[in-house]
Amino acid sequence: MPASELILIIGIGLLAGVLSGLVGIGGGIVLVPALVYFLKYSQHQAQGTSLGVLMLPVVFLGFYQYYKYAQAQGTPIDLKVVGLLAVGFILGGLLGGKIATRIDGELMKKIFAVLMLYSAVKLLHWDQVVLRWIKSVFS
Repeated sequence: MPASELILIIGIGLLAGVLSGLVGIGGGIVLVPALVYFLKYSQHQAQGTSLGVLMLPVVFLGFYQYYKYAQAQGTPIDLKVVGLLAVGFILGGLLGGKIATRIDGELMKKIFAVLMLYSAVKLLHWDQVVLRWIKSVFS
């Protein structure tokens, strides 16, 4: 592997790790697009690689920092909820992976892009702005 590619991969991982620890994102929002555009991975390769990264104990370190912080604030993270969500996540990941392998790569990109766009619109509250504009047009 060329040194430039090695540095690029480590840089992508570092950025995803920082963003994951900072705001709880990384795999889908950072790794997948970066792998597709910078390393020319297929959508399936990128999503599979992102899931592979999530298997590593790296996520645990970020979780542990939040766990300690929440404990100190008197608002502990409920480990029963974490465990139950994990069971659903494991089963959902298995089902999602089976479905994804049957979907064309270009369609996968479109589905991924729509989900990212939807998330951005909701997080920025642009949906409320659009609804207010529509109401004003028909008022």
